[in-house]
Amino acid sequence: MKLISWNVNGLRACVQKGFPEFFAAADADIFCIQESKLSEGQIDLPLPGYHQFWNYAEKKGYSGTAVFAKREPLAVSRGIGVEEHDHEGRVITLEYAGFFLVTCYTPNSQNELARLPYRMRWEDDFRAYLKRLDEKKPVILCGDLNVAHREIDLKNPRTNRRNAGFTDEEREKLSALLDAGFTDTFRYFYPDAEGVYSWWSYRFRAREKNAGWRIDYFLTSASLNEKLLDAGIHTEVTGSDHCPVELTIAL
Repeated sequence: MKLISWNVNGLRACVQKGFPEFFAAADADIFCIQESKLSEGQIDLPLPGYHQFWNYAEKKGYSGTAVFAKREPLAVSRGIGVEEHDHEGRVITLEYAGFFLVTCYTPNSQNELARLPYRMRWEDDFRAYLKRLDEKKPVILCGDLNVAHREIDLKNPRTNRRNAGFTDEEREKLSALLDAGFTDTFRYFYPDAEGVYSWWSYRFRAREKNAGWRIDYFLTSASLNEKLLDAGIHTEVTGSDHCPVELTIAL
């Protein structure tokens, strides 16, 4: 099974920048997007052979997620069941016979860490949600988790130490999720790979210089480790300030 996840940073714009071509070429079994920046009815996206599932933010032009799946799931849910968190279209869960697929667009802690306290509450509640799912069947989580976990995961760790996405607090929350029984699939296959990122600022010619961050992930329940086949990051794909990430798994 081949899965793709991509923060498209506005789907309508990305459609004009190669999204349909990459989608067709990828031929993924499940394709997830984050930051669609859509309200219902704002786009007509024909994807023959795929079931489409959307979660929209109440605020227009903000956040939003979607999942496009070849196989119809047993059930679909949106949000994590916590009122404080379920207004921004950040999570979709598909249930299949053998696993849960969760796509997530984690809240950004914002400039001067204005939203860090909220982010910490989100992290704890989202981890609890994933652990409840994992008690029932294995979980595949993908999306923009808005954190570079280790210094190897961004170009300039020292100068970004207290910036959103690389605070000690955010990194510790990802460590807590991994310690709760989840695997960072890219690091599972490529523990020491350097210079492989999934997001680059639009400023300062960051992508040209490969001054990036790895903040887009596939995390899986540790019980699936033996079924993991490969993980990849499509740094060659443009169309957004993020690039797609991929997981191949024997399910």
